Amino acid sequence: MKQALQLKLGQQLALTPQLQQAIKLLQMSTIDLQQVIEETLESNALLELESEASTDQDGTDVDAEPLSDDSPQELSVDAAWEDVLPSSAPPPTVASADNDFTERDSAEESLQGHLRWQLNLTRLSDIDHLIALSLIDAIDTDGRLTQHPESIHNDLGLEDVELDEVMAVLHRLQHFEPAGIFAADLRECLLIQLRQLPSATPYRDLGGALVSRHLAQLPTAPARQLARKLRTTEPELEAAIALIRSLDPTPGARIGGDQTEYVTPDVFVRQQNGRWLVELNPEIAPKIRVNEHYVAALNGGSSADRGYAKVHLQEAKWFMKSLQSRNETLLKVATKIVEHQRGFLELGEIAMRPLVLAEIASEVDLHESTVSRATTRKYMHTPRGTFELKYFFSSRVLGDDGGDSSSTAIKAAIKRLVGEENPRKPLSDSKLCALLGDQGITVARRTIAKYREQISIPPSNERKRLN
Repeated sequence: MKQALQLKLGQQLALTPQLQQAIKLLQMSTIDLQQVIEETLESNALLELESEASTDQDGTDVDAEPLSDDSPQELSVDAAWEDVLPSSAPPPTVASADNDFTERDSAEESLQGHLRWQLNLTRLSDIDHLIALSLIDAIDTDGRLTQHPESIHNDLGLEDVELDEVMAVLHRLQHFEPAGIFAADLRECLLIQLRQLPSATPYRDLGGALVSRHLAQLPTAPARQLARKLRTTEPELEAAIALIRSLDPTPGARIGGDQTEYVTPDVFVRQQNGRWLVELNPEIAPKIRVNEHYVAALNGGSSADRGYAKVHLQEAKWFMKSLQSRNETLLKVATKIVEHQRGFLELGEIAMRPLVLAEIASEVDLHESTVSRATTRKYMHTPRGTFELKYFFSSRVLGDDGGDSSSTAIKAAIKRLVGEENPRKPLSDSKLCALLGDQGITVARRTIAKYREQISIPPSNERKRLN
């Protein structure tokens, strides 16, 4: 082995504590943000709530001139994920939401909290820990992944991390409790649970083969036919089916399933004089200010008092600028989303336009990962209901005429066609494909089947009614 010295030049962005704080606040949900604000007010005596209720609202008209980006330059939240690692210590006035799981409160525990508690007991590198947190944030109440691993990898924005590492962390998390979480669909959920059963469990392998190859045929296929395909007997097949039925199709619902989740909108959208107005919810981030009288009193006191005032005044200003930066970024992103999705606001899902994070990022001059943080666990109240900002993003499907449609609009069209069908002669996937083609939307039959399953519409043979 030959030893040698090597000189390597490179560039790396070093984040200041206040920039880390701004990014952490941006990715927080409304509930987490309110908790941090309360804890900051308690820990920093120089900060206080504004006593007089303000009648002004931070809002913008989507038909007005574009918002100017007047957020403080040193607190720009447009940074890549590699700049914020769990090893970086948070500013002293901000409580980290991910460090409160040393003690577990089962009465108020959520699924994400249960998983973070297990994560804190698992040895992982800083990068893998960050990947794991992103995966935990991407599951729903049933324990299913709501994003593809490729999408999570792109949102992380870590240049030195390959997709294989994200998949490796995902497989590690799939061994957490309850069994079957972090699955992409029902098939994977059941397979994960079967693999975690003891190898000596009767009919475990047969159940795995049945789920892997013939899960969709279970409700309708004759037992004799399935037994012949799997080269087994009917009694053994029935025993394997019984084992499958003992598994939990929604394992995440066991954790915190009896709690009612209330959503507080971050943004309000309303129509006024024919124009769509976007406003921040003033209740999600109460206005805070520095108590100047207290600062003056401390500055006139002892050296210890002056030192206390200096440190806590700087922390207070950082925190207030971080909140301002978060609000401005959220408002800019929400305004652009409304500009693109006016059709949805006026006509519903059928008019949803295709939209991806990169489009919004380029229009507001932010990094794509920043837009991802600003739209995750943030909600918009509209005349059509309250939706997560992520809801307004959907993939693009090109038609024969050169036009395009969003996957959400296509799902709405499928739902409408199925709702209008003759129950005695339900529309097959091929027929749905042809009807959509008549509307200028070219979609493959397998895509129709995938979308139909995603909106919980059974196949035509199961929708058929004789009377």
